[in-house]
Amino acid sequence: MSHLQLTGAKESLFNESIRQEIDLWIAKYPIGQSQSAAIPSLHLLQDANGGWLSEEVMAALAIYLDMPAISIFEVATFYSMFDLKPVGDNKINICTNISCQLNGCADIVDHIQKKLGVGFGETTADGKYTLKEVECLGACCGAPMMQVNRDYHELLTAAKIDQILDGIK
Repeated sequence: MSHLQLTGAKESLFNESIRQEIDLWIAKYPIGQSQSAAIPSLHLLQDANGGWLSEEVMAALAIYLDMPAISIFEVATFYSMFDLKPVGDNKINICTNISCQLNGCADIVDHIQKKLGVGFGETTADGKYTLKEVECLGACCGAPMMQVNRDYHELLTAAKIDQILDGIK
């Protein structure tokens, strides 16, 4: 694959190390199918950019993967695991789908919003937490549940949430 000039991208972010990691993902797919590496590439770039994706970085990835920028934007906006604005040091995703609703997530949401002092889509003043509502995290048997960064926490109670959040450094 020819390495295209990545004008406009943050050079320090879209660096040789990141490109090498993306190349490893591209190599897993048939030649000419580099767009198949979009999701893992977005994860790499988001992790390297403080937990979020800028339009500039997504556009640079589209150039690198030789695909239309709109296709990268569609992927990034479809999945709740990607954030398009700056976030706190810790991302908390709370499932509010039917299983969690039936098992008391409304009380869980109320508790965590009061504890953190923020609503969905907001970041605490100290920048420590961003709280997001998500449609489903696929852990219905453990409802109500939340994801903190990449860890799942199931069968939530107010006390369990306090313990989890108090344990975050």
